[in-house]
Amino acid sequence: MSQSATHYSHSYLNLPRLCYQPSAPSHVSNPQWVAFNQTLASELQLPESYWLTDAGLGLFSGNQLPDWCESVAQAYAGHQFGHFNPQLGDGRAHLLAELHDQQGQVYDLQLKGSGRTPYSRSGDGRSPLGPVLREYLVSEFMHRMQVPTTRALAAVATGESVSRESPEPGAILTRVASSHLRVGSLQYAMVRGDFDTLAALADFAIERHYPELDSYGDEDSSQCITKGDTGNRYLALLEAVAERQAKLISQWMGLGFIHGVMNTDNTSVSGETIDYGPCAFMEAYQADKKFSFIDQQGRYAYNQQPSILHWNMARLAEALLPLIDNDKRQAVTLATATIERLPQLIEAYWLSELGRKLGLHQAGREDKPLIEQFLAVLEQGAIDFTLGFRMLTGEVSNHSHPHDIYQTNAQAFLEWRQAWQQRLQLEPVTLSQLSAQLNSVNPLYIPRNHLIQAVIDSAYSDGDLRPFIALQQALSDPFTQRDGLEAFATPAAADAQVTTTFCGT
Repeated sequence: MSQSATHYSHSYLNLPRLCYQPSAPSHVSNPQWVAFNQTLASELQLPESYWLTDAGLGLFSGNQLPDWCESVAQAYAGHQFGHFNPQLGDGRAHLLAELHDQQGQVYDLQLKGSGRTPYSRSGDGRSPLGPVLREYLVSEFMHRMQVPTTRALAAVATGESVSRESPEPGAILTRVASSHLRVGSLQYAMVRGDFDTLAALADFAIERHYPELDSYGDEDSSQCITKGDTGNRYLALLEAVAERQAKLISQWMGLGFIHGVMNTDNTSVSGETIDYGPCAFMEAYQADKKFSFIDQQGRYAYNQQPSILHWNMARLAEALLPLIDNDKRQAVTLATATIERLPQLIEAYWLSELGRKLGLHQAGREDKPLIEQFLAVLEQGAIDFTLGFRMLTGEVSNHSHPHDIYQTNAQAFLEWRQAWQQRLQLEPVTLSQLSAQLNSVNPLYIPRNHLIQAVIDSAYSDGDLRPFIALQQALSDPFTQRDGLEAFATPAAADAQVTTTFCGT
């Protein structure tokens, strides 16, 4: 196969220039391979001439882009910890092209940590190796768990140091996403009063992510939908994004995942998890758990994620108001009705997700006390979130002493278990089927914080990537117990716990 990518496009560049600026990656001195995702490369029909080759190093370091790349930095705004910044944009990322998979789906190809752009402000445009390894591991784990997410195609060391609190080895991640369109992208156009660009971005989102909405409304998408029009494509877009995000957040909650920086510029219009900066997975369950060093007030703590999603979708609604209706009052009325329905939708997805983890095929509001009681058992006993769910398999028909993991709150667990077993009798499956179901939705291996830190420490101290490879292999099948992988299913010892995570910027 030649080095020409035969299945590529640049549809984002058809948008108004307000949405991006041309920007080339900065040259790095000594690029070296760290990781390459051959499975994803094959899915994207990336020519094999870029697979672990010098041409691949040139592409994924940004040193030598092929002629089918046209590098730009995207513009967007965003609410950061509740405070609006009207201009952010890709300060250390370059969108190169869009690749098409075998089904014709389109995916952005982006370098992250590839140097300064017109939106860098005072930043250096670079990334340390540690955040690149973290994002590679966590995003690919999320994909394995069927959580919508950006993907990691390649990681390349730059051979240069990045200055943070101390010098760190630099690296570049090649990120793949169904798009990099964010809530902040629409805010960027709205706050400038450029409603033609706002409509172009919204139409781009519909065409790329919600083609079922194409039949809604007026063919001339630059005109606002008239009052009372039931085919309001932009109101439908708001509803569609809100629903995807509600489902996404429920999946995060089901994994004990804490994003850590749910700003509107980190909230994707596609409904994918994006930007794995200070993210982390809980071990001992704590409803208000946070890890991010920059989240001092706990705005983005675990139990705050549903309400923050609600807040972020209200910001999306504000951005779309000029498109929803020419009459601002009517636009507010229509958008408000959608936003007011969102908490019930979030709760319904949360009930479904947590219910599945307890073996409940269709969990409803009547099951909410049972779910909340189990979480209380975990929290009161400081029980590991992941293993607390995983070990329920052995409790389906158990009427004796519970598994050791529940002994820190044994009496409360026994009382809950009795109620749970009674509820399971209503499920139309056998006990053995229930056990298999529980093992198919509750992972045994997750990217625990101390494991990721050990990977980073090894890579930093002597360039040893064997721990990275070992963790990758463990996470490639999160559900199947395998001999020799006990360390990957064990919570951190007291002296090895990672309680604080940091952004790479």
